[in-house]
Amino acid sequence: MRTGLTKQEKTTDIWFDEKDPLIYIRTHNTDLKKRLAAYAGQHPDQCRQTDADPDTGCMEFEIRKGRFSFRLTAPYNKERRRAASEAAKKHSGNLTHPIQKDVL
Repeated sequence: MRTGLTKQEKTTDIWFDEKDPLIYIRTHNTDLKKRLAAYAGQHPDQCRQTDADPDTGCMEFEIRKGRFSFRLTAPYNKERRRAASEAAKKHSGNLTHPIQKDVL
């Protein structure tokens, strides 16, 4: 979707406090919007879309705290990066169709 916004203007805001059982997400990120919308459709008691702005492409969601997580990963060391690169090169010929991303 073309919105006229720059990448810097296309933000994702995630906010919550310790008391409220919900996490509030406001995002322009297409992949995250699709994942949250699909999850909301499958689990309306856990997640729901609360707003959308068709002019900017922004969508807002509420999701229960236990359903959303942040994953922290350690940076790759040089050996792990080299091994991942070699594996990707070795298997790149197997890509005959688009890769489908998992839904939340």
